[in-house]
Amino acid sequence: MQNKNSLKDLILTGLFIAIGLTLPIVFHYFGGLGAIFLPMHIPVLLCGFICGWKYGLICGIITPLLSSVLTGMPPIFPIGASMSFELLTYGLLCGLLYKTLHKNIYVSLISAMLGGRIVSGIANTIFMGVAGKPYGFSIFITSAFIKSLPGIIIQIILIPLLIIALQKTGQLKTQTQR
Repeated sequence: MQNKNSLKDLILTGLFIAIGLTLPIVFHYFGGLGAIFLPMHIPVLLCGFICGWKYGLICGIITPLLSSVLTGMPPIFPIGASMSFELLTYGLLCGLLYKTLHKNIYVSLISAMLGGRIVSGIANTIFMGVAGKPYGFSIFITSAFIKSLPGIIIQIILIPLLIIALQKTGQLKTQTQR
């Protein structure tokens, strides 16, 4: 049974990576809305919730780097590298808090979103400094919370709805079924 579940999680992770590569292309087609609506974040968060922290972490690392290589979005350095740290944190924390520690959907999601943004701020401080680009607290707050507010709202509404729908259809075990 364990091998069957691992194979299922691996296949789902590949699907989430593919979605994470495709959604940003659609959003950028309509005027570079990726930084506002955060379409790459959604499949990584879902992967962590559905497949667990190991797969969420892998999905979070691979998706922005593969997108950089295949589409040029985001540029691999410094943005793609810092996004990998941010998204791996999302996948890791969602899976760890929800699937392993059995916290509720909202605690897991909001904790992952905050943790990922903190890691992003640290990574951006380092990588932007290496790249010789300005990055400070006001830029962090603007990019991580103000500019991306529509994406944050979408994630807070959409992710729990999808997880609950999967639970109600029997496709995902609830916390009481674990």
